[in-house]
Amino acid sequence: MMIVGIYAALGVFLILAARYPLANLSLIWFTVWSSAVHGGIMAGDVPALFIVAVALAILTPRSQFAARPRTHNGD
Repeated sequence: MMIVGIYAALGVFLILAARYPLANLSLIWFTVWSSAVHGGIMAGDVPALFIVAVALAILTPRSQFAARPRTHNGD
C-alpha cells in the first residue's frame, strides 16, 4: 500500500504541475525517468516469474499415484 500512497501523491502533484509544465520540468522528468526505471526493473522480474511458474508446472506430479511415498518393504 505504500507504493499506492506514493503514486497517489505524485499524481496530485503532476496534476498541479500540468498547469505550468515549463515551471515544473524537474517533477515531470523525474516521473518520466522513475517510470522508465521501474518498468525496466519489472521487465526483469516478469520473465523470472514465468520461469518459476514453468519449473513448478514441470516438477509437479501429475497424479495422486506419483505423489504417494514409497516404503522400503515393497508396499
